[in-house]
Amino acid sequence: MADEPLVLGIETFCDEIGVGIVRGTTLLADAIASSVDEHARFGGVVPEVASRAHLEAMVPTIERALKEAGVSARDLDGIAVTAGPGLAGALLVGVSAAKAYAYALGKPLYGVNHLASHICVDQLEHGALPEPTMALLVSGGHSSLLLSSDITSDVRPMGATIDDAAGEAFDKIARVLNLGFPGGPVIDRYAREGDPSAIASTSPSATPAVSQARSMVGTIASRWARDATSGTTPPNLACSSTEEATASASRVCPRTMPTPVSSQDVSIPRTRGSSAMGRLSSL
Repeated sequence: MADEPLVLGIETFCDEIGVGIVRGTTLLADAIASSVDEHARFGGVVPEVASRAHLEAMVPTIERALKEAGVSARDLDGIAVTAGPGLAGALLVGVSAAKAYAYALGKPLYGVNHLASHICVDQLEHGALPEPTMALLVSGGHSSLLLSSDITSDVRPMGATIDDAAGEAFDKIARVLNLGFPGGPVIDRYAREGDPSAIASTSPSATPAVSQARSMVGTIASRWARDATSGTTPPNLACSSTEEATASASRVCPRTMPTPVSSQDVSIPRTRGSSAMGRLSSL
């Protein structure tokens, strides 16, 4: 185990700093610094606020991770950093910090697409991924179906919602119901108390092109909430919204499996230099 590479990873694509240290596929440390409380009064993430919070918390979070792992910075064999997709300012803070550490320590620097990382991190718990791997990614900013023959070099988007991802929809619903930010946790709690069949769904089914599978959960829920004749309660609205978000994501899968579309037909957001995993030569 000692001869496996020791790598420090930095993630700053949104409102949190995540610093992880792994030896091979063994997680040694996982330190997080969140600025969510600073965004709550705005009802969503403010990019400039997130960037400034990252600047303040970066070095302490890295030092906390090194201490937790019981290693020093000079023990590291490489530095990895999220290079996209994400908020430009927030990414810039993470990339700048990673470049500084790599340069000062004389270590290689690797840029990582964080959507690929969502898939890759499964290896820490369940071992090597099958090849090829198809993954349904449902996160705060992305609801996508990804196909990978090699997680380090070939991650192809097969389809995605064209409007809101699940996390974005829940934030909108929470705003409408005055439930605070972030919306996901509170919507999840309310959903456990509601009736999923209390509100009839009006969402369109996915279109034949998987890249145009519609979510529209936030818009639909807003209309439910504003309809005074519907008798909607927050638990029922949350439960129905959760059911609709799940159905929207799952509708993509059966359409994709028989006739995969070309990777040229759809795309996921990328920043310059953010291949699945590659040297940050252009940043």
